Amino acid sequence: METVGHLVIVAGGKGTRLSALVGDIPKALVPVGGKPVLQHQLELAVGAGVRSATIFAGFLADQIAAFVGDGSRFGMRIDVRVEDEPLGNAGAVLQSLDTLPPRFFVMYGDVMMAVDLARMAQAHHSAGAAFTAFVHPNDHPFDSDLVEADAQGRVTQLHNAPHAPDRIYANLVNAALYVVERDALRSFARPGKQDFTKDVMPCLIACGAKVLAYRSADYIKDMGTPERLARVEADLKNGKIDLAASGKLRAAVFLDRDGTLNVEKGFLASAEGLELLPGVGAALKALRQAGYSLVVITNQPVIARGEASEDDVAAIHRRLEWDLGKEGAYLDAVYLCPHHPDKGFPGERPELKIACDCRKPGTAMVEQACRDLALDPRLSWMIGDQTRDIELARRAGLRSVVVRTGTGGSDGRYSATPDFIADDLSAAARLILEQKKAAA
Repeated sequence: METVGHLVIVAGGKGTRLSALVGDIPKALVPVGGKPVLQHQLELAVGAGVRSATIFAGFLADQIAAFVGDGSRFGMRIDVRVEDEPLGNAGAVLQSLDTLPPRFFVMYGDVMMAVDLARMAQAHHSAGAAFTAFVHPNDHPFDSDLVEADAQGRVTQLHNAPHAPDRIYANLVNAALYVVERDALRSFARPGKQDFTKDVMPCLIACGAKVLAYRSADYIKDMGTPERLARVEADLKNGKIDLAASGKLRAAVFLDRDGTLNVEKGFLASAEGLELLPGVGAALKALRQAGYSLVVITNQPVIARGEASEDDVAAIHRRLEWDLGKEGAYLDAVYLCPHHPDKGFPGERPELKIACDCRKPGTAMVEQACRDLALDPRLSWMIGDQTRDIELARRAGLRSVVVRTGTGGSDGRYSATPDFIADDLSAAARLILEQKKAAA
C-alpha cells in the first residue's frame, strides 16, 4: 500500500470565536476530550505511518512549539515554523515547498477527525492525482465550500461560500484535508496570502491537473466555533470519533425516494417538482444521531424512457440534498438505476431498455453501496412505500418498513411482507430507534 510519510498542519489562526470559551490559547491547543486537538491529529498521523510533520503557526506559536517539542514523544519528528505575517491557509506552505518532501498530507489545526489516512493516500496514488481533497456531505452545505466532481471523482468545479440564495448545489463539502504532490504546486508559489480553496485548487483545475474528490464517511469536523466544539465533544463522548470504527462495517438505513422522502408525483422529471414530505429532515437527523448511514436507492426509469436526462435527475438529487440541508439533514449517497425492461415509449433510449440487476427489487445498488461505504446489511434497514422495496429488503438481508405515504405498499407487484408498517418516515425512524434500543 502506498503511504505518505509527512504531515503539514496549518495552525496560524487566532481562534477569536473560541477565545471567550477557552481563553488565550491557539485553536490547535483547544482540548477535546481532555487533550488538544493537535495531539489527536498527530496521533492519528503516526498511526497511519507518518513520521515527520511541519506545523505552520502564527498566533501564540510559542505555545504550540512548547507543546510538541521535537515531536519525539509522539513518535515523529516535528518542525514548527512561525509566520511573521498571516499568509492564509496556503501561503506559508507554498513558500516552503523546497523544504517539504515530494508528497504530504495537509490538515488545518482546528479540525477533529478519525480518518483512515492510509486509505486516502492509496486512493490518491491509484488515481494518479496531483491533489486529493477529502469530501463529504454535511448538515450545513449552504455555508460550506462545495465541490462538483464527475463520475470518476475528478473535481470539475468549486463553489466557495457564501452561496447565492437562488443557487442549488450538490451537498459535497470540502473538509480541508488534502494529499498533495509538491511539484504540482510549484507554479503557484508566490509571496503573500493564498488559500487552498480560493487559489490553489482553482488554478490546478484550470491548468488541467487532476484534482481528486475522495469521498468518505469517516469522521471529520471543524471545531472552530463554540457550537461546533460542543458537538465534537459530544461526538467523542458518544463514541463517534473512533478510528477503529473507520475499518468496521456500519449500519445503514436505505431509503426509497418518491413517496418516502418526497411527495409522490408520478414520474418526476424536473427538480422544480420535488417537494419533501413533512418531517423528513427531522427523521433523518434522528437516524443519523443514532449512528445510521443514510442511503437513497431509487429506480429512475424516466432516463430509459427518454422523459428525463441524467443531468435532469442529477438536478433533482441536488435539490433533494439542498432542501434536506436546510433542515439540518444529509444523505451519505444516492444510488439510481436508469434502466427499464419494457420497450415502446416515444423517445426511449434503446441502450437502457434492458433487464438489469440494479433495478429494484434487484440488489445490485444495495451491494454497491455496502462496498463503497463499508455497510453491513445484517445491521441495516430498508424504508419504502412499494412492495418492490420490501422484496429488495428480503433479497438483500435487510429489515424492512413500509410507509403509508406514496402507494403505502398497495401496488401488489410482489408478495413480500414487511417487518413493520409505519405511517410515514418519522414513524419509521421512531420504530427503528426503538428496535435498536431494545436490542442494546
